Amino acid sequence: MKIEKPELVGLSSERLKDFDKMLMERYIGPNKLSGTQTLVARKGSIVHFHSQGKRDIENNLPVDENTLFRIYSMTKPVTGVALMQLYENGSFQLSDPVSKFLPEFNNQEVYVSGSYPLFMTEPVKRPMVIRDLLTHTSGLSYSINYRSHVDDAYRKIFKISDPTASLVSKEKVDLEEFSKRVASLPLEFSPGDQWLYSVSIDICARLVEVISGKKIDKYFSDHIFKPLKMEKTSFYVKEDDLKDLAVCYHRDENKKITIHDPGDAKSRYSAPRDFNGGGSGLISNAKEYYRFLQMLLNGGELDGERILSRKTIELMTLNHLPDNNTMADMGSSGSFSEVRYNGMGYGLSMAVTTDPAASQSPLSKGSYNWGGMASTYFWIDPKEDLLAIFMTQFIPSDAFPLRPQMATMVYGSFID
Repeated sequence: MKIEKPELVGLSSERLKDFDKMLMERYIGPNKLSGTQTLVARKGSIVHFHSQGKRDIENNLPVDENTLFRIYSMTKPVTGVALMQLYENGSFQLSDPVSKFLPEFNNQEVYVSGSYPLFMTEPVKRPMVIRDLLTHTSGLSYSINYRSHVDDAYRKIFKISDPTASLVSKEKVDLEEFSKRVASLPLEFSPGDQWLYSVSIDICARLVEVISGKKIDKYFSDHIFKPLKMEKTSFYVKEDDLKDLAVCYHRDENKKITIHDPGDAKSRYSAPRDFNGGGSGLISNAKEYYRFLQMLLNGGELDGERILSRKTIELMTLNHLPDNNTMADMGSSGSFSEVRYNGMGYGLSMAVTTDPAASQSPLSKGSYNWGGMASTYFWIDPKEDLLAIFMTQFIPSDAFPLRPQMATMVYGSFID
């Protein structure tokens, strides 16, 4: 991997290193995190890349440039790109009802009272449309949301005891069956009324399958990963690459880190699975995910391969919430999110900064970002021609202020 000098693009080498020093002193050294990896690129060049700590504490294996990470919800923008490729070829409009392609979403009802399986419901004010899915305003929910009887029903219909382990049980459930079960439950609210983090992007992946005629893993490979030379990015880790898979850790009730998923053949990512969701599930490394992000920042192209048009990416990264509302405006403050609510709108599969002051972040207006359950994170700032990636493997993602700390220190390195 070629690394340019940060000063050539208006960044300070020493200040960028300060973030990695802070991570070591505050998190890795005191055994709060196992290891980290940071990547910063500006004006088309990687100018900072640093790995430190362990990808496997128990076996004393270091984080290095080949380390593979579970990126969880950083899968969502990949699904968004896949669906928008089909939008570009005229296969659908954002205003199309979801039921046009997935008939199980006909005649949806909204939760009023009761618990699974005995619900009282009322009809939706309007049908769910595809844009509702891409913006998490569909009314769907998530098994990881512990806030209502509907959330509880998501856990029951898939027989889930630990939503951080899997969205579905060990049953053979593919995206088709997943979509049908989700559609059988009432919505939390009528589409467009609120923002709620949900399985919406998993349903987008099912739309990709139905419209393209390809399974989601095959579609990703053919139309995104192969053109971008993302050879290791996949829903599972091939046997020869298991040596590079990081252990995923979580914090127990005593605030000690313990193994959540091993980095070997016992990992649930060590073999193909029936359920490949569009909302989570990909394995990648920083240098390959960088290629995906640089393609977005370039306006849809990388090394001569066109993935999307510039105008489609501009459309995706606008705030699509009604009346230019933020996630906070849409009543989301009681639910889980991978980013802050204030000053953040939502585009087509990722958050968009609408008000830097309200977000208390130096990200420019129009920047877009998202993270994953194991504390991974990225952002793209088109105004500054900047992107950044943070990789680690630690659950939960909101235990430490890693993301705002990285943003503050990266922007603090500007010297132009």
